[in-house]
Amino acid sequence: MQLFAKIQKLKRYLINHQIKAPEVRLITETGENLGVVKTYNALKRALEAELDLVEVSSGAVPPVCKILNFNKFQYQERLKERQSNKKIVKTETKEFRFGPHIGENDLLNKAKRAEEFIKDKNKVKISVVFKGREKAHPEIGEEKIKKFIAQLGDLIKIENNIEYKNGTMSALIAFKSAASS
Repeated sequence: MQLFAKIQKLKRYLINHQIKAPEVRLITETGENLGVVKTYNALKRALEAELDLVEVSSGAVPPVCKILNFNKFQYQERLKERQSNKKIVKTETKEFRFGPHIGENDLLNKAKRAEEFIKDKNKVKISVVFKGREKAHPEIGEEKIKKFIAQLGDLIKIENNIEYKNGTMSALIAFKSAASS
């Protein structure tokens, strides 16, 4: 299944005899633009150079084709994709849920655990879940969230303020980087 997803992800290029357009805009292996030429002549030129004719931009009119080594071109495309994937920072959101009547030590333990996640540059969502008659006193839940945040101190920044929705009060916090100070 993963292999199929990778194959679909790769951009499909038309090469050599797969190109059906009657004319193409040709770019040589040195990067020189030869202008619009017949596809047959472009293909003949590529075969003489023992390289491939690759359609790199099928949306243009006429399509843009380059003379190049197709295997080397695919390799470089994969390298570019890997480099761009390395730059993406993946952050997760961890959620800590508790009731409004949680004990002080339990709250401290959850705050210490949240600190570990925040130091790993993950976001933490703090949720206080109200049940039944507890919904009549949302100020208790707000107080618990403020204590939780106070335990983490200067390590964090609050991304979403405390909000109450459908019996759950929540806040989103994240690591405070040196740039955001």
